[in-house]
Amino acid sequence: MNLYLTVILVYAGLLMAVGIWVGRRVTGSSDFFVAGRRLGPGLLFATLLAANIGAGSTMGAASVGFRDGLSAWWWVGSAGIGSMALAFWIGPRIRRLAAEQDLRTAGDFLEYRYGREVRALIATLLWFVTLAMLAGQVMAMGGVLSAVSGLDPWVGSIIGGLVVTVYFTAGGLLTSVIVNAVQLTVLLVGFLIVSPMILASVGGLSHVIAETREIDGYWSFWRGGDSGWPLLTMLAPSFVVSPGILQRVYAARDDRAVRWGVGLNGLALLLFAIAPVVLGMVARTVAPELDNFNLALPTVLIATLPPLLGALGLAAIFSAELSSADAILFMLATSLSRDLYGRFLNPEADDATILKVARGAAVVGGVGGTALAVLLTSIVQALTIFYTLLTVSVFVPVVAGLYVRRVRTPEVIASIVAGVSVSALFELTGRAGIGDLSPASLGLGAAGAATVLVMAIGNRVRSR
Repeated sequence: MNLYLTVILVYAGLLMAVGIWVGRRVTGSSDFFVAGRRLGPGLLFATLLAANIGAGSTMGAASVGFRDGLSAWWWVGSAGIGSMALAFWIGPRIRRLAAEQDLRTAGDFLEYRYGREVRALIATLLWFVTLAMLAGQVMAMGGVLSAVSGLDPWVGSIIGGLVVTVYFTAGGLLTSVIVNAVQLTVLLVGFLIVSPMILASVGGLSHVIAETREIDGYWSFWRGGDSGWPLLTMLAPSFVVSPGILQRVYAARDDRAVRWGVGLNGLALLLFAIAPVVLGMVARTVAPELDNFNLALPTVLIATLPPLLGALGLAAIFSAELSSADAILFMLATSLSRDLYGRFLNPEADDATILKVARGAAVVGGVGGTALAVLLTSIVQALTIFYTLLTVSVFVPVVAGLYVRRVRTPEVIASIVAGVSVSALFELTGRAGIGDLSPASLGLGAAGAATVLVMAIGNRVRSR
């Protein structure tokens, strides 16, 4: 067993042990779902940043940087912009409502505002879509283990899926918050140490520029290849209304914790966004013949650093994937146990039963996401499916639910159907959109237009 694999497996074992230990303190569903609503700014910042810097923000961003260059900044930068909107616009308002009404999931809010039908529709849709997001994280873990050990990627995916399923199932959000603090420390220390060393090892930024200056659009910030500012419409709304993120906001102890915790998370994402992109661009100079862009980041770590530092960097990447994967398992567990089982299948279920079902749902989600990871071929492909459908189905219901009282159940159902239908049409036909408009932006536009149209029809009918 080589050094890289040894370090990662020991680290994975440590996280599982911490998760199981913390899980012993979970005595009810409130701890599992909203960590007792006692997160201050520091813990909220740590758990959000750890959840947001995952496969997409590390291996995904590096692979897009390898392919498209500097404009790949928008892959993570858009998440930072969305997080700022959540911190100072949506977050404080929805936290207060969640505390007043004892809301524990995004589905609780949707039912409170629109009724059972919308809750069931969104919960069912997102449960299956979220598996794609989990698959992306598990694929990234498989890629890291494959790069360092020679294992087939599917074997590494199974190992990664097992690790996150074990420690999350033990204690839900309460476990995730504690484990995320450990993961974030490893992640940030790893990137802060290895990033400048990698750049120096290849001759600095000037060498990277010299090696890639002939690639069309490679050094354009606004648009290059398939990347650039159009990513904003797909990614930023997702980080405003993602159920997994909103439920962490529910767990904040007050509005100040939301503004500071979520806001600092957004600022950190804006700054971090350039690091994996530059490393992906360095990989383009180190291994220009690399066929699997997903392996750009582990390739450059192994090729340019001494073994011990390379192992630290790989542990940081593995940590990022795990932290995002547990956030996604959180979405899957709460959606199935509280939004579907507890509301529709067994409304009389007691707290202990809901907790048991939540843990079972986490296991089912972990197995399903791992199985899908074996079938898909691209991390970015898996994450694009998730972010697009999340944006077009949830953004309008959440924002309108907080700020537009005239929007009711018919308008929201119309927005969901229109948004999902339009974006799915482009995705299934393999079209990248129309001009600079991506399937996500077209679907979001259709969702908004359907809301306005149904509202106008309803007003006209009521006025007769």
